[in-house]
Amino acid sequence: MSTPSVHVERDLDLSNAGRGVWLVKVPKYIANKWEKAPGNIEVGKLKITKNPGHKAEVSLKLSEAVLALKEPDEEEIPKQHRLDVSTVSHQTLGVFSHIAGSSNSDAVVPESEKLYMEGRIVQKLECRPNADNCYMNLKKESIKRASVPVRQIQQLDRVVQNFKPVSDHKHNIEYAEKKKAEGKKMRDDKDAVMDMLFAAFEKHQYYNIKDLVKITRQPIVYLKEILNEVCNYNLKNPHRNTWELKPEYRHYKVDKPPEAPKEASDDSS
Repeated sequence: MSTPSVHVERDLDLSNAGRGVWLVKVPKYIANKWEKAPGNIEVGKLKITKNPGHKAEVSLKLSEAVLALKEPDEEEIPKQHRLDVSTVSHQTLGVFSHIAGSSNSDAVVPESEKLYMEGRIVQKLECRPNADNCYMNLKKESIKRASVPVRQIQQLDRVVQNFKPVSDHKHNIEYAEKKKAEGKKMRDDKDAVMDMLFAAFEKHQYYNIKDLVKITRQPIVYLKEILNEVCNYNLKNPHRNTWELKPEYRHYKVDKPPEAPKEASDDSS
């Protein structure tokens, strides 16, 4: 049974609410480097140059310690970046922090947990690399990786279990079972098969091949050889696709008409 969530009202520390902070957007390759960096190293230096009558120029220079955090097959990343600055005037954005220290395990909400407002965002900065050879090579490799299809054709030089079909198709299974069943049928003597056929045709004049296979229990190829000798195959309606005995083998019983009653003789004369 899950424990229902408990919402507890807590105080928010607003001592830094009047402080202005910057919201900086950095490229993904920089964010990945900073995530790998330990907390005790310098990740970069920010330089602000003020020009009279113009906006201040802001630049970022990554540290050598961050640039050294590189995989063997990883591309070099640019070291110098500029930051485009824009003022936030039509929005009210804030930065909050949540600090949780040692707590009592029996308490629902830790007593040492604190919420702080670190300031309000006054400027947005977008970090952009200089268009040098290092950045161009990085973009070129990124485009190459993105253009590689996820699925590729592979030529197999040996049997791989993963590429074998897990199950066969239904019609293939039915066909294999049918062939297996027919293979078990033994060919009876030709005269015995013909006797069975003649006995069947005494009951009905027309049969399809499926019914004759069930009656005689003979392989279909062997049965057709005998049928071609003693039967005709009908290609026209109303008995299309059926077998019928040839005229010389037909011996259907013909009902005799009833005899007329004899007139009684008059012996009195």
